[in-house]
Amino acid sequence: MVDFALTHAWLVPLLPALAFVIIVFLTRPYARLSSTVAIAAIFSSFVLAANIAYGVFTNPGFIEKPLVYSLRWFGMEGFTVDVGVMLDPTSAMMLFMVSMVATLIQIYSTGYMHGDPQYSVFFSYLSLFAASMLGLVISSNLLQMFILWELVGLCSFLLIGFYTFKVSAREAAKKAFITTRIGDFGMMLGLLFLQIVFGTLDLVGLAERVPNYEQFGISLGLLTLIAILLFIGPIGKSGQFPLHVWLPDAMEGPTPVSALIHAATMVVAGVYLVGRTLFLFAEVPGAAEVVAFIGAFTAIFAATIAITQREIKRILAYSTVSQLGYMMLALGVGSLSASMFHLWTHAFFKALMFLGAGSVLHALHDKADVWEMGGLIKKMPITGWTFVIGGLAIAGIPPFAGFWSKDEILLVTLEYAKHGHALGYLLFFFAAVTAFLTAFYMWRLIFLTFFGKEKPENHPHESPLSMTFPLVVLAVLAAVGGLVGTPWANVWGEWIHFGDVHHGDPNYALMILSVVLAVAGIGLAYRLYYQDEEKQLAKQLAERYQSLYKLSYNKYYVDELYAWFTRTVVDAGAKALYWFDIYVVDNIVNGLAGVTKLSGQGMRFLHTGKMQTYALVFFLALLVITVVLAYGNPTLAGSLGGVN
Repeated sequence: MVDFALTHAWLVPLLPALAFVIIVFLTRPYARLSSTVAIAAIFSSFVLAANIAYGVFTNPGFIEKPLVYSLRWFGMEGFTVDVGVMLDPTSAMMLFMVSMVATLIQIYSTGYMHGDPQYSVFFSYLSLFAASMLGLVISSNLLQMFILWELVGLCSFLLIGFYTFKVSAREAAKKAFITTRIGDFGMMLGLLFLQIVFGTLDLVGLAERVPNYEQFGISLGLLTLIAILLFIGPIGKSGQFPLHVWLPDAMEGPTPVSALIHAATMVVAGVYLVGRTLFLFAEVPGAAEVVAFIGAFTAIFAATIAITQREIKRILAYSTVSQLGYMMLALGVGSLSASMFHLWTHAFFKALMFLGAGSVLHALHDKADVWEMGGLIKKMPITGWTFVIGGLAIAGIPPFAGFWSKDEILLVTLEYAKHGHALGYLLFFFAAVTAFLTAFYMWRLIFLTFFGKEKPENHPHESPLSMTFPLVVLAVLAAVGGLVGTPWANVWGEWIHFGDVHHGDPNYALMILSVVLAVAGIGLAYRLYYQDEEKQLAKQLAERYQSLYKLSYNKYYVDELYAWFTRTVVDAGAKALYWFDIYVVDNIVNGLAGVTKLSGQGMRFLHTGKMQTYALVFFLALLVITVVLAYGNPTLAGSLGGVN
C-alpha cells in the first residue's frame, strides 16, 4: 500500500476533485448522499496521504532527494511545461495535515449545515477546495502551483460568499477576491521573471540554478526584485500587512469554511510557497529581511487588534493573521523547520477553536458577541473544555503543541539576532510581546465565553456527535501534536529543514521566558474578565485609554484608509480619465472619423459603380483638358481667332 501511495500520490487531490464532479452532476438533489460522497473521497485521500507520509518518513533518502515524477503538458522551442508530483518530508507532512483536517471539518459540517437548502453545493465546494490545496502541495513546478493557487482563491470566494442572501457575505467575498488579486499580480510578475532569467519554473531545477544566478547574467538587485515580487503573492494569500484586510471578513462564510481557510488551506498556501522557494530568499538577504520584518510586524499588529474585538470569530481571525506572521518571521530568518512546525501545530488548535466557535454559534443561534455570553462550559462541556485545550496550546503552555512551535520561532529569531543582523533584536521583541498578547486575548475570549455568570437569555445546548467528535480529535492533536518537535527528540528538525540541520541545545532560559509571558497574559485576562465579575476594571481601562482602545477596536482604520483612497484617488482618477476620454480621445477619434466620412461622401459621387457615369466623367474630363489646353495657350487661342 505504501509503494502504491508513493507512486500514485496524484490520487490524493484527484479523489476530492471527482467528488466535486459527482456531486455537481449526479447527487446534488440528494443531500446525505452528497455529503457521504464528499467525506468518503477526502477520507480516502487521508488514507493515501498517511501511507505517503509513512513511506517518506521511514526512508532517509527523501531528505536529500525528493521523489519527482511528471508528464509533459506542452512544449515549444525554448519553453516546456511539465505537470508532476514532488514528494519530500515537507509535502508529505502537508498532505497528511490538510487531508486530516479537511476530513474532520467535513464530518463536522454534516451537523453544522444540517437542513441548509444548499447542503450539497456546500460539500461540492469543500471537495473542490480540498482538491485544490492538496494539488498545490504536491506540485513540482511553480506554474502548476500558481494554477492551483488561483483555484484555491476561487473556492475561498465561493465559500466566503456562500450565504448569498447576506450583503456582508457578498461584500466579504469580493473583498477577499480583489485583495488577493493584488498580491497574485505581483507573484505572476515574479514567476515571469524567473522563467525568463532561469528558463524553468521547476522547483528542483530552480533550486540548482538560483544559487548560481551570476552565471545567468543577472545581478543581486534583480534577484532581490524577483524575490520581493514573488513574496507579494503570499502577502495577499496569507493575510500579511498591508493586505491582511480580507482575512477577518472571511468569517462571513459558514464556520466550517472559516476553519478550513484559517487552518489548512487558503492562508497556509502563502507560507508554504515561501517555504518551497526558500532557496531564492536565502540568496538575497534583503528580501529575506523584508519577509521577516513584515511577518513580525503583522504578528504584533494583528495581536493588538484582537485584544479589543467582540465577535468570537473575528478574534480568532485576527489571531490567525498574527500566527501567520509568526510563520513568515521564521521563514525570513531562514528556518523552514520552525515555520512548518508552527504551521503544523497551528492547524490543529486553530481548526479546533474555529469549530468550537461554530459549536457556540450553533447553540446560541448565531449570537457572536462574547460579552453577551458566559458560563457556557456548564451546558456545553465538550465544546468548552476542548476549546480550553486549544487556548492552552495557542498561549504556549507546555506540554501543549503551541508551546514547542512558538518556542522554536523565538529561538531561531534570537539566534538570528545574535548573528549580528540589524533587525534581529527588534524582531525578537515583536515576537515576545506577541506571545504575551496572544495568551491575553485568547483567554479573554475563553473567560468571557465559557466562564463567569450565565446569561439568562441564553439557552445553550451541546452540539451533536457529528460536531463534537472532530473537536475531541483536534483537542488530542492540539495537546500532543507538538511532541514530535521537542528539542530533545529533534525528530522534526531532522526531517524538515533547509540547509544544515539545527542541533542546538535546549534554551531553558528562553523556555522559562516563554512560559512567563504566557502565564502573565492568561493571568491578566483572568484578573480583568473573570475575577472582576462586573468587568469594571476592564471598562475603566477602556475609558481611560479611550483613544488607544478606539484605535485598536477600529483596526487602526486601515479599512477606512483604503476606502478613502478608493473614493478620493481611485474614483477621482477614474473620473479624470473618463472626462479625458470623452473630450480629448473621443473628439480626436470622432474628428478623424468625420473627415473620413466627408471624404467618403464626396468620393461616392465619383465611384458609383455604373459604366455610364464613368463614361460621362471621362468625356467631361477630356472636354475640360481640351478647353484648358486650347484657351490656356495664347498661340493656339490666336490661331483659332484668325480662322474666325
